[in-house]
Amino acid sequence: MKIRFPSRKNQTLIFKSHHSEKTIPRTVQCCAPTFDLKGKSVAVIGLGKSGRAATKLALARGASVIAIDQNENLSLLELNPLFEKHGHLKTVLGHFDTKLLKDADMVVVSPGVPLESHGLSFLLQSILSHLGIEVFVGGNLGIPLSEAAIQCLTCPSPKPVFQVAVVEVSSYQLEVPNKHFCPSVAVVLNLTSDHLERHKTMKNYAITKCRLLSHMTNSKLGILPFGNKLLNEAMEELVNEVNLAWIGAFPGVKVDMEEKVASLRVPAIGVVSELKLGALNVMGTHNYYNAAVAALSVLGLDMGIDTEAISSTIEKLRVPPHRMQIVHKDSYGVTWIDDSKATNVEATYTGLLGLNEQKSVILLGGLAKVSNSQEPNGFEQLVEPLKYHRCVITFGFSGPLIQKTLSDNGLSIPCFEAANLEDAVNCARSVARYGDAVVLSPGCASFDEFRNFEHRGKVFQELVFSSE
Repeated sequence: MKIRFPSRKNQTLIFKSHHSEKTIPRTVQCCAPTFDLKGKSVAVIGLGKSGRAATKLALARGASVIAIDQNENLSLLELNPLFEKHGHLKTVLGHFDTKLLKDADMVVVSPGVPLESHGLSFLLQSILSHLGIEVFVGGNLGIPLSEAAIQCLTCPSPKPVFQVAVVEVSSYQLEVPNKHFCPSVAVVLNLTSDHLERHKTMKNYAITKCRLLSHMTNSKLGILPFGNKLLNEAMEELVNEVNLAWIGAFPGVKVDMEEKVASLRVPAIGVVSELKLGALNVMGTHNYYNAAVAALSVLGLDMGIDTEAISSTIEKLRVPPHRMQIVHKDSYGVTWIDDSKATNVEATYTGLLGLNEQKSVILLGGLAKVSNSQEPNGFEQLVEPLKYHRCVITFGFSGPLIQKTLSDNGLSIPCFEAANLEDAVNCARSVARYGDAVVLSPGCASFDEFRNFEHRGKVFQELVFSSE
């Protein structure tokens, strides 16, 4: 596959919308007979949310199912009212003999990862819903895709239940090579060192992520971050001719943060237009890019939606919770921002860059994702963007480690250490000045104090309002 990597030179183009008013919206449907698995045996390994949904779908399609989970404390699915009407189901809990898989015609393996909602999916859902498009949002971020398939199979109406499916796919799910997964638009937003305990090397992680595009053809659109060497190398191994667009270069999307305008240029699919983003009520460069990528993704669906239609939805878009979310502006003129979703250093770095000239108190801490205590932990890369801000407050289990790393690498602003998030908020309240922002952008997992990043963000917001 030959990939043309864009140059960084500026080009002058006349921006035009590529759709006419007479374009007929296109709905892509994939329908299978209700009992297309009749007589087949399906083994489902892992009975979490996705596994149970896959079991329901397989049974609805006529298969006999053996449902397997190593947790012997789970309840048998045969005793669950949602499954009791199905006679072709057997649950095996605890240790199981792999011979059980020998006679299976199909094996479904749970990805086994926590569910987290993603900002891009949220924005895509918002744009499509405001335009009157019936949209399913799920996959790894909440509702299993199997649930959508069940709804389509059981719906008595000939009208499609969903016109578009926005699906977040985990790299764990992409580990097993597939033959049939072929999205109309695929987006890889970034490549960070988040799951190396599973993928071992960044190269393996990049290859796994790029499997998302492995069956796409030249009628489809793949969107990737510009300038990532590992992703570029992984893409070169693919044999298809998917249309590629880049986040931060052309063909692709660029955002002028001063003018708040996104330029969308992918001539191969007829997209050459501008999108005004000034009505977005958000902070952070990455949020503007997410909105622009969401717009480009919608145009790539080729459903008769043009840039002008998308423009009408911009002022209605809101940032998902805990992603540079403006929580409160208090009576002392301090703006409180919840970026609890920043669970790794790269996300915090992105958030800091997006603050521009907003002087801030930055809260860093939690449980750092450090694979080896002898290697750099990544917080050293925050020293440069932090120098423009008021101070840093570290907290939680990894607070001392973060403070030492920043200090050893020449941090030029004050750094205070707090025991936990509550102490960090109280400290921030005492040092922030009129016009400052206090930003929770931890760069760490939350599990030392909280159930997940949502719980951490909710507690932060409660603490912000507690003294008002």
